[in-house]
Amino acid sequence: MPATEATEDRTQPPAPGWRAQLRAQRVPLLIIGAITLLVLGFGAGVLLAPDTSGDDNPAGPVDIGFAQDMSAHHAQAVEMSGIALTGSDDPEVRRLAYDILTTQQSQIGRMQGWLQIWDAPARATGGYMAWMPQEEHAGHGHDHGGAGMAAMPGMATTDELRQLRAAQGPRQDTLFLQLMLRHHQGGVPMLEYGTEHADTTEIKTLSGQMLPAQEGESRLMTKMLADRGAQPLPFG
Repeated sequence: MPATEATEDRTQPPAPGWRAQLRAQRVPLLIIGAITLLVLGFGAGVLLAPDTSGDDNPAGPVDIGFAQDMSAHHAQAVEMSGIALTGSDDPEVRRLAYDILTTQQSQIGRMQGWLQIWDAPARATGGYMAWMPQEEHAGHGHDHGGAGMAAMPGMATTDELRQLRAAQGPRQDTLFLQLMLRHHQGGVPMLEYGTEHADTTEIKTLSGQMLPAQEGESRLMTKMLADRGAQPLPFG
């Protein structure tokens, strides 16, 4: 009888709320991993940067502005990816969210390390995109709600982020793909301008690496949306 009872117990369905419990367990590990990537990226940015002691600051306005604004742009991508990674049950969506989160969190660390070396603030204080000609990015910003300055191209609004957190199941997967695709599209002008006009090898190389990677992810997200019967959000 005891053996039979044990067998029957193993066939019982999971207790109610088991998905929520599993997601709650993911969050601390995700936070720890994100902090680790940020620290490692920061260390790489500092340790692998060329020795410029005794030289004038090699970074120009484009380098500093790119590192500041792309760090902020990446931070929202990391936030959205964290929501999808802890909330989605779709392996394909979770894989994409993990790749974006880990890659961009590490890149934030590198850019913040360079800003420290260049004795520059971690974030821009006079408004986003001042390092680019206005015609390069005009008309693609969104009201980010209380930010005090216009958000960068492709950024999700406060309300859109609220909707993403509240959504569940396939609805959250679709909204994540839509918002992240638009987010990637918004970063393209920054990446192109950084690659062409930066003064430092660090920014030229990093932006040149980011551009094809994000274009590839954009193609993937477009296909994933089509597979789910959804369309990209309008951009602009």
